[in-house]
Amino acid sequence: MASSSTQSAETISSSSVGEKDMNFYLPLYKAAIRGDWDAARKFFDINPEAVTAIIAKNHETALHIAVGRNEAYRFVDELVRLMPPNALSVTNKFNETALHLAARCGNTEAAKLLVNRDPDLPYVWSDTKLLPLHLAALFSHKETLIYLLTVTRNDAEPSPFVGQSGITLLNVVVTSGFYDVALDLLRSYPKLATTISPGGNTPLSIIAGKPSAFPSGTSLSFFQQVIYFCAPEKLEKPFDQNERQDIENQSKKSSNLLLYGCQKFHSKFWEVIRRIVPYVKHIQNIKLMHHQAVELVKCLCMEDVQVDNSISARIFKPAIILGARLGVYEVVAETLKSFPSAIWSLDQDGHDLFQLAVMNRHESIFNILYEKDEHSHLVTQNIDKYKNNILHLAGKLAPPDQLNLVSGAALQMQRELQWYKEVEKFVQPSYKVKENVDGKTPGMVFTEEHKDLISEGQNWLKDTAKSCTFVAVLIATVVCTSAITVPGGSIPDNGHPIFAKNGAFICFAISNALSLFSSSTSVIMFLFILNSRCAEADFLYFLPNKLIIGLVTLFLSLATLMIAFGAAIYIVFARQKSLTIIPLSVLVCFPLTLFMSLQYPVMKDMIKSTYGPSIFGKKSRAQFLQ
Repeated sequence: MASSSTQSAETISSSSVGEKDMNFYLPLYKAAIRGDWDAARKFFDINPEAVTAIIAKNHETALHIAVGRNEAYRFVDELVRLMPPNALSVTNKFNETALHLAARCGNTEAAKLLVNRDPDLPYVWSDTKLLPLHLAALFSHKETLIYLLTVTRNDAEPSPFVGQSGITLLNVVVTSGFYDVALDLLRSYPKLATTISPGGNTPLSIIAGKPSAFPSGTSLSFFQQVIYFCAPEKLEKPFDQNERQDIENQSKKSSNLLLYGCQKFHSKFWEVIRRIVPYVKHIQNIKLMHHQAVELVKCLCMEDVQVDNSISARIFKPAIILGARLGVYEVVAETLKSFPSAIWSLDQDGHDLFQLAVMNRHESIFNILYEKDEHSHLVTQNIDKYKNNILHLAGKLAPPDQLNLVSGAALQMQRELQWYKEVEKFVQPSYKVKENVDGKTPGMVFTEEHKDLISEGQNWLKDTAKSCTFVAVLIATVVCTSAITVPGGSIPDNGHPIFAKNGAFICFAISNALSLFSSSTSVIMFLFILNSRCAEADFLYFLPNKLIIGLVTLFLSLATLMIAFGAAIYIVFARQKSLTIIPLSVLVCFPLTLFMSLQYPVMKDMIKSTYGPSIFGKKSRAQFLQ
């Protein structure tokens, strides 16, 4: 079907080239690029054979050139009308028709014009064994892909949806992130889930390499998390008028009408929110993508378990290894549910899932150990080809992308110690002193790998302590001076403050005293850090505790200093110049706000890391099994 038209097109093309040089067709080439049909039509009137002539070095015709521009709709429409139907299948040097190029460029309108004129175009294979729909998926043109899927039949020979062609299509669809399209393909052609491409890729291994497609690989702020939690995955289509009439006719129960009203209100509400706040639509699209990706993984695993164990192992092993390396909890958990023996999978260096999780610092994968109960110690006994046990790997420095998720070298060192101590709980006592091929124990590996980070952490702590000490001493000096020279002065006879009985003066005195106490405490804590030896173990709790106390008391001293200043201003100027109180109060808040914006993130991370809930053991068995 497609081959006969292609042969006819080749005959047309070869006869039309003649002896003319391509420079002859340069005006036509320029007109096709610009989409200038009027200029092209004049050229065709003089040279009718130019309609199918090769006008570019890769053997493209004017149609090949024009479909590369979405704006050239009129040019393509008029040219298609002018060309004989069998001439639309003229191919370039790569055996690609104009439909291939329209698919590559995402020109859906041009694709519709071509297919309407020649329905056989979707079945022409290029030299790289690709159809137009493969190219639309490969270059991430979803609209064009969906259209080509509707006009490409599955009964063609060879079928585009089975074997190598089918798995290539499904793989590029997953790679492009069109998970809804992939789900539709998989439900229509379930055997694709168990088909392995010539390169050894499967849809499951490809999606396992895309952490951002899953909730575990997406980092959202608090505000984004609120939107994510509240927003529906997609807007449900409310009942149409006929469906509503059916509900009213079938039942007079108020619950049906209430359901209809709630659904309609819910749909309209989120539609309005999406229009008013476009960012909500972005978060909702992320949630929808996560849902589709998880459903795709479940569907793939469901199909994969129905084949022979040897084939399942070839499918599951690369996916679960990649998922463990990249921290894709959803893929690892779903794979273990479907194929429990995959927990013993090893990579080329002999690392198992939990060793990969420890090496790459993915706590979500490591937390699966908590769900294995009696098997938790069994699965940590693996030794890689360099005789490293899991504690040796915990002693190695984390990858830069994971290390940089924590701000400050001291906090990074603390997180590294937390990982080492947590892994230490799961290994046998003998593993703590076992040597690898280099003759190093896990403790020796940790010390050697982290010596530079310890030095950076020490410098970071002492630099922070120096700058904060200067501020704390300055605050202490100011509040000491304020305590001696009180606002409003003193009574000459007895030295008592003139405004001693004023409420604002009492506020000033209390705030001033608190500021002095807290700034002095802050100075002591920072001096302690400056004189500390900053040993390896000190970064776990000892030094973070001192820094937290120092920062909290410094913030408290600054806040009480501002309150004392505000009270003093009120005492002095409240009666004479009351209008000056408002701008002065605003200015008083500025230094406090600036300090909070600079120091609060570090202080929050340190408090959370030191006193907050552990990052380990958060996943529950119920969540794993659902």
